[in-house]
Amino acid sequence: MLFNRLAGARRLLADKGYDANAIRRELRQSGIVPVIPGRINRKRRIVYDKQRYRERHLIENAFCRIKDFRRVHTRYDKLARNFLSAVAIAVLVAFWL
Repeated sequence: MLFNRLAGARRLLADKGYDANAIRRELRQSGIVPVIPGRINRKRRIVYDKQRYRERHLIENAFCRIKDFRRVHTRYDKLARNFLSAVAIAVLVAFWL
């Protein structure tokens, strides 16, 4: 699964779309603390670190800034390496220059 590539991660900040018992179980087995709020229709309330979850907006803002670049937003590139290069240039311009 996707979470196998999170070697060295201590926490995973995600939105309610990742609220599933299987995901939480797999993260905990890997030694990663899930910071995922529970959906409103859950029968049992989920306890999560609300302070850390509030920092998630920084991640969302970063993706928003990267997607300001049309080439990245619409993914014109067919090859993954070309797309990754475009993302790298967008990050460089958006956050460094």
